[in-house]
Amino acid sequence: MLDTRQLQYFAVIYEQGSLAQASAQLRIAASALSHHLAQLEARFGAPLFLRKPRGMEPTAAGHRLYEHARSILRAIAAAETDMNDRAGQISGPVSVGMSFSAVKAIGVDFVTQVVREFPKVQLALTESLSGAALPHLMASDVDLALVYNPPVDPVFQSVPVLEEKMVCVGRPEVIGDTDDPIPFAELLDLPIILLRQGLSARAIVDDVTLLKKIESRAILQMNSVQAIAGSIEAGLGCVIGTRLFMQDQLDRGTVKARPIVQPELSRTLHLCRLASRPPTFASEAIRDTLLALVRKAVLSGAWEAQIVEPT
Repeated sequence: MLDTRQLQYFAVIYEQGSLAQASAQLRIAASALSHHLAQLEARFGAPLFLRKPRGMEPTAAGHRLYEHARSILRAIAAAETDMNDRAGQISGPVSVGMSFSAVKAIGVDFVTQVVREFPKVQLALTESLSGAALPHLMASDVDLALVYNPPVDPVFQSVPVLEEKMVCVGRPEVIGDTDDPIPFAELLDLPIILLRQGLSARAIVDDVTLLKKIESRAILQMNSVQAIAGSIEAGLGCVIGTRLFMQDQLDRGTVKARPIVQPELSRTLHLCRLASRPPTFASEAIRDTLLALVRKAVLSGAWEAQIVEPT
């Protein structure tokens, strides 16, 4: 059976980059750490570090084991906190991944409510571009993630939350000085600025055929909200997104938004977690808070979308 104590020692060595620094942090003799590390390497039949004069450099096997160790140790810590909560209060660490748009819509309200209602929860909030929240979840960097168009995969447990219509946003001289809908075929003739290919691009539209057409016509691909917004305002191109994504620029009147038709483009937001990691009392409370705030934002008009009712 794998020794979780040895995993903890290994993780600290990996993070500190040397036996001496790991020894100081753990307050365990370097010789003892070296012994435990040797046992791990013997168990897996591969060196986990390259020993160098000025530290320890992880091997490919070391990098792989660290990803597993981090997930296992976090799960153990969460289980201990969850089950030792004898006072019946919601407590413990919970990390949440949100897209830029979700943070704009509910971020401040979410943090405020968690601090007020669950003061013993150690909340970590990670903001990312629309499709980047999923890799954070897969790497166990977050416990819950609001993800657009996640792939169908038994690795995840996901619940659809809302559906958003996509629009074309750009300066009038780029997309036309009108609010009339723009057919998809005409959209492809415009200078499209796109989120980077892969999961981020998938967050625009789930239809692979349409997505490939968009990607083939894109003049720029970026993974920066500021760079995209700045490029749109500078008249370099247009973006396929939601009104919420460019709401500040739309309010200032520097850009316009045109609905996309023939076909309409939409995306669905899901609340996801890893199926292999059972929820804690704290993560369930945070999940319920997220769902309630999303619904409130949509019903109030702060988030231009349609709620997806549970089936």
